Amino acid sequence: MRKRSKKYTEVLSKVDKTKLYTKEEAVKLVKETSISSFDGSVDVAIRLNLDTKKADQQLRGAIVLPKGTGKTKKVLVIARGPKAQEARDAGADFVGDTDMLEKIEKENWFDFDTMIATPDMMPLLGKLGKVLGPKGLMPNPKTGTVTMDVAKAVEEVKAGRVEYRTDTFGNIHGVIGKASFSEEDLLANLDAFISQIIRIKPATVKGDYIKNISISATMGPGIKVENNFDK
Repeated sequence: MRKRSKKYTEVLSKVDKTKLYTKEEAVKLVKETSISSFDGSVDVAIRLNLDTKKADQQLRGAIVLPKGTGKTKKVLVIARGPKAQEARDAGADFVGDTDMLEKIEKENWFDFDTMIATPDMMPLLGKLGKVLGPKGLMPNPKTGTVTMDVAKAVEEVKAGRVEYRTDTFGNIHGVIGKASFSEEDLLANLDAFISQIIRIKPATVKGDYIKNISISATMGPGIKVENNFDK
């Protein structure tokens, strides 16, 4: 059994594992149980009543959090001509086409957090799928990273867009900010994230959609949250 640190044991005692906390209580507690030496992230985990063997119940998308994520993301845009210039004007950190793809392939270069591409460039990205896919960097229309509106996509990523997708067990994980965020800002982001998940509920789901919700700070314990978001 893994030995817990003294600091973790101390904060764990603050959390009642049998209790469902209101979202206000949970956000207050998640800040109190942040024990990392740096400004850690606050994450939400949602267990959904989904059969991920069914294509329509495999959820994937992105949302711009109203209060941002607290992290500055480096954006790479794969585009040519006017679209490349649009990306530069919108604040993309790196812009190019075959030159950037060769840099990734030959130099194993991954000094970016998000890749955006115009649809016409996707055939060129095909051979990098095995490299980009496992790292979660492959552009996808469902997350808005394959688009002709590259300026909007860049601006949204910079503003605090987070991507989400269900795992094989029907769970969705997402970042809703930093431990240094105010309780009000964390609540706003939590509300927005869960509202988005409720909004994309597949029509074929029977019974309760959300099974449980928990939030946690980096290295901190999970805190169960009441599900009254769709009430």
